[in-house]
Order: sequence, then C-alpha cells, then structure tokens
Amino acid sequence: MKTTAAVATAAETPLTLTEVEIDELRPDELRVRMVASGVCHTDAIVRDQWYPTPLPAVLGHEGAGVVEEVGAGVVDFAPGDRVLLSYSTCGHCRACMEGAPAYCKDFFSLNFGGRRIDGSSAFTRDDEQVSSHFFGQSSFAALANVPVRCAVKVGADAPLETLAPLGCGIQTGAGAVLNVLRPEPGATVVVFGAGAVGLSAVMAAKVARAGTIIAVDMHEDRLRLSEELGATHTFKAGDPVAARIQEITGGGAEYAVDTTGVAAIFGDVVDSLAPRGVLAVVGAAALGTQASFDIGTSLPKGVTIRTVVEGDSIPQVLVPRLMALHAAGEFPFDRLVKTYPFEQINDAFEDSKSGVTLKPVVVFAQD
Repeated sequence: MKTTAAVATAAETPLTLTEVEIDELRPDELRVRMVASGVCHTDAIVRDQWYPTPLPAVLGHEGAGVVEEVGAGVVDFAPGDRVLLSYSTCGHCRACMEGAPAYCKDFFSLNFGGRRIDGSSAFTRDDEQVSSHFFGQSSFAALANVPVRCAVKVGADAPLETLAPLGCGIQTGAGAVLNVLRPEPGATVVVFGAGAVGLSAVMAAKVARAGTIIAVDMHEDRLRLSEELGATHTFKAGDPVAARIQEITGGGAEYAVDTTGVAAIFGDVVDSLAPRGVLAVVGAAALGTQASFDIGTSLPKGVTIRTVVEGDSIPQVLVPRLMALHAAGEFPFDRLVKTYPFEQINDAFEDSKSGVTLKPVVVFAQD
C-alpha cells in the first residue's frame, strides 16, 4: 500500500513530498490515518542530524488521526477511534514498570532509531528503506503504523488539528511544571525561553497557582504573549537576568525551567535560583554540548538540576488532563497554534525557525 509522506533526505534540506510504500501492520500496532501533526523543534534538529536518526526518514511526532485498522493483538482500540500520538516505550523495563516511561531503557532506539526493535522499517521507496517509527509514529505521513502504546484515545468530537501538539511539545513544558517541579501555590517559577514549550510551562505555572511567574526571551512579542498567558514579569534575554530575578524575588526563584538548550546561558539560569531551588532542563541540544556553572557559588545553595524528558509524563494520564484544562479555559495552548496544509510543511519548518509561528500544525487533506 502506498501513502504520501514528507521525507527528510539530508541535513539543512527541505523535506521531499513523495509516495512511499507502507508495510504490513504488526500485532501490537494501529494503522492511523493522520488528520494533523505538530511540527516540533526536535523534528528540525533530527532532520539536521543533531541526533543520528538514519536518513532518509519520515519524521513527525505530534500526530493526531483516526484508526483505520488494528493489529491482531490490540484489544482497546477499534477502527474509527480518534487518537493523539505520543512517544514510544518498551512497556516492560524497570522505568516503564515504575511509571516513568519517559526514561525507558530503550527510549533512544525506539524514538530515534528509525526502525522497529526487530530492525524493520514501515516505509520503503524504490526498494530503499526509509526510516519510520520516529517517536513510534512518523506522523509526517498520511498513513502510519503506530505501536498501540503511543496512542491516547480521545472523543469523537475532539478537534484534532488543535490537540495534536499535546503529544510532545506542549506536554513537555506543562509536565516539567506539573509533574516535576510541582510548585506550591504562591511560589516563584522562572521560564527561560518563551517558545511553545516555554509558554506551556508558563500556563502550567498559572494552573499551579504560582505567585510570581517570570518569562525570559529575546523576542518582545513572545514576552507580551507570556504576560497574557500568565507571566507576572518578563525580562529580555541579554539583560543581567539572574541579578534582576534575585532582586525582585528577594533571593532567587524556587523553581526554574530551561527550554532553550543554549549552553551559554546555563550559568545565568542556575544563578537565578534561590537556595534549594530546583531547575528542570528540557531544552534539546546537540549531542556533546557542554554547559558550565559556578560550582563554588552554587554548592552552598543546595540547588537541584534535573533533566526532564517529555515532561515526565504518562501521555495517557497527562494529555487528558491538559485537554480538560483547555476545555475549562485554564490552559489556552490553542493560542500558540497556526495550521498549514500538509503540502506547505517546509513553510511550517521555516516559520518555526524564524519565530513567525510558535507551534505549526500541518493538516492533511481528507478524502
């Protein structure tokens, strides 16, 4: 069976829209016809080979669609079900069994390896293997074979074009606050980087009733939006941010989220913390990136630096929670979303890179 896909062929090169052959469904998989897919910074950095997913590859990992067929071993889904898609896990390692699937022992191979565990790819083109199963899904294809563990069932009236980004970027920012930091009402939370992930953290801090919410970014328009979404203070990147945070908080922030992955500012991020402050690092950086901070000054403060993957979320738990908050008007992440026809996916990538669009979502034409 053939399907249309956007294929990454080389670093720093636009995706190529082409037909690929999709293979037979495995017993633990769903065949999903995509309705929409978010475009994430991770798609761009993998296209550009920061992480070594083999090219050519079908990327995309914020998929939303309708189940067309279920594998022989699937019992909880049926054709016609509407689903949001998230990251892939093995389901049986210690981390998965302890409720921390984002730290699955096979996370890297399952999400970045471009193959199933058995070494097969779902896609071929002219008898050449094309990497599939990116984050279990490769949602930049009209049809994808997706492990059932990646799927979150949603209602028949769920607006998939809006909800698609919940599968990665939105849950990453929100989960860093709600699952990891868990600020007390009235606490101070500072968010470095006011892109889609950072603004999701700002909105989550408001949900958690943080008293002081500080956003730091280089773009004035993003800082203005962060104020509309819950930030009580904003600072322009490049200012003496750590000192200003220390000043307005009377000794530093209890909690911080770094969404930038920029090594040069890491020292300032750590310096913004109060004694016993906690930093959640979620921003992706190229493998081998080194960051430094002042150990001598930080040691007496007893700070915690915690790396966070996918917001420490169990998608089947956090995604419905975020949907409920959104429906109640308490988590308006739809304000970040701009849709593009699937055929304009390269425009979506460019607009994301330039900052014109915070969260692009490509929408597939339906028959």
